[in-house]
Amino acid sequence: MPILKNAKKALRSSQKKAEVNGRIKSVLKTMTDKMIKSPSAEVLNLAFSAIDKAKKRNIIHANKAARLKSRMSKLVAAK
Repeated sequence: MPILKNAKKALRSSQKKAEVNGRIKSVLKTMTDKMIKSPSAEVLNLAFSAIDKAKKRNIIHANKAARLKSRMSKLVAAK
């Protein structure tokens, strides 16, 4: 456990950030799984939104976001 005052504050803030980032990652994973199971235009829009939010918050890299979007678009196009 941190002893110094600034270390305690850093721990609190990092825990809050981890919680928020965890929620965003969870939504991203849910949308990705939903897209794989039943690709459709509606789910594609929701998945793109989740990917963009994760990218905006630097939870995933921009290249990974582009790769995921490309793969999901191919799923919908194939169907």
